[in-house]
Amino acid sequence: MSLETPKTPRRTLFTLVGTAIVCSLMLVGLVSSCMSLRQPSNTADLCTIFAEKSYWYRHAVNAEKQWNIDKTILMAVIKQESSFVRSARPPRTRILGIIPWKRPTTAYGYAQAIDETWNDYKERNKRPHANRTNFRDAIDFVGWYLDMAATTANVARDDPKNLYLTYHEGITGYLEGNWRNKKKVLVAATKVKDTSEVYETQLEDCDRGPARRR
Repeated sequence: MSLETPKTPRRTLFTLVGTAIVCSLMLVGLVSSCMSLRQPSNTADLCTIFAEKSYWYRHAVNAEKQWNIDKTILMAVIKQESSFVRSARPPRTRILGIIPWKRPTTAYGYAQAIDETWNDYKERNKRPHANRTNFRDAIDFVGWYLDMAATTANVARDDPKNLYLTYHEGITGYLEGNWRNKKKVLVAATKVKDTSEVYETQLEDCDRGPARRR
């Protein structure tokens, strides 16, 4: 009686190898996708951000060209709004300081755009599929809004502090001037100004990554 181990048919062997390769490629793709959605490792360093996410650099450059607002200001606004967390939302309010309740606004995504303004952006720019968790769409939205602020509220395009005030308070709210009595908003606007200046210096001195290819 023969105890010889049966040979695996060649076709079956090829199938197993092919399946293993496909699974490996799918796993690599899944890991890469998850990595691309993660928050940058150092949100204080624009060179690091663009080195990790080169396509963000391309989107920032495109938004700058489209809306004539410097990319360092656009990035500083997003950092202040969401710290580059794609699914960011305002924290829920709490009943009696304990029970989680509703969120104060519908702000969502990188740019923390509220539903009404985001829908207005999509309609005016004919971008029905724009998504607040898509960085390209989010930074284009910020550029679009700051361009409106510069035009409507007569804010200088190189004035990150007042541009942010219009972004946070809305153009009408900015013109009414209520922000002058809002200490937290003024602090946030100053942070945006400081961040944009730091980002600008970093890009000028950056010696690595796509930030060199300006």
